Amino acid sequence: MRYAYEDLGEAQFESLITAVCSFLFGPSVQPFAAGKDGGRDARFHGTAENHPSKAEPWVGKSVIQAKHTIAINAHYGDSDFFNPKAKSSTLVDEIPKIISLKEAGELDHYMVFSNRKLTAGTEEVIRKHLLAKCGLADGSVFLVGTEQLELYLRRFPQIHAMAALSPIDAPLIVDVDDLASVIEALAEHQKTFQDVVDDFPTPRVSYDEKNKVNGMSPEYAEVIRRRYLSDTPQVKAFLAHPDNAQLLKVYEDVVDEFELKIVAKKTDYQSFDDVMNYLMDLLFNRDPILRKHKRLTRTVLFYMYWNCDIGSVGNVATN
Repeated sequence: MRYAYEDLGEAQFESLITAVCSFLFGPSVQPFAAGKDGGRDARFHGTAENHPSKAEPWVGKSVIQAKHTIAINAHYGDSDFFNPKAKSSTLVDEIPKIISLKEAGELDHYMVFSNRKLTAGTEEVIRKHLLAKCGLADGSVFLVGTEQLELYLRRFPQIHAMAALSPIDAPLIVDVDDLASVIEALAEHQKTFQDVVDDFPTPRVSYDEKNKVNGMSPEYAEVIRRRYLSDTPQVKAFLAHPDNAQLLKVYEDVVDEFELKIVAKKTDYQSFDDVMNYLMDLLFNRDPILRKHKRLTRTVLFYMYWNCDIGSVGNVATN
């Protein structure tokens, strides 16, 4: 069984890695727990049963981290994940924490799991950098990408039952392909609709009422309204044009999926601000067309909300 790791939630991925580590290290692996800095790790103290091998196991205190991403086709070498020349990147930001744990006698070995691809060349560069910066003994840093994770799952088939991942616990995930086709066409013909003026006469839920019903903060609502409202007439005109009837149908299919999945998963988020930000991150992480047209994608997502295609509604009124 192969998991679509990018479709798992962080807690689900951590449960899977905990199950893997129980076979690599032993049943006394301490599961992942949120730290005060938001970091998550698991710990093992003793002699590992199968890691790196039965003949030469790790001995001492091992810290294991799970670094999950919702991005598709992500790599360890992505600049946001490892870039020693940048002010911040995921693994480089861990170095001070590793050093602190080592100096406190709480870390002898360091292991990272991520649902990212890991080539031999990238593995060597990152491993040597962490060893040198953290003062760890050779062989005390181990990186696991999707390829190695698949090997573990085949080697220990019991992991699947132990992880007990349920689709009910999965995060809000939407298909990005259809939206990308709409955005690409809109971007191509955007100049055609630049001079469209719309005073939004159609009866609709008042913006303030809609925000209250959905739990969107006034500050967030004001920012997205100020930034994207002026562009929504272009979106409206584009979708209403007779030549774009097929794209309108695609758009309607997109909002149907978004709305149903948002309804099902809305309680997983503290506010609708979080829902919108999560969706934007998901869209940009999963499709290069949407990533290329970030402002336009944000405008269309705002249009969905403003037009009451997504989000709960209150009492209908004229805006």
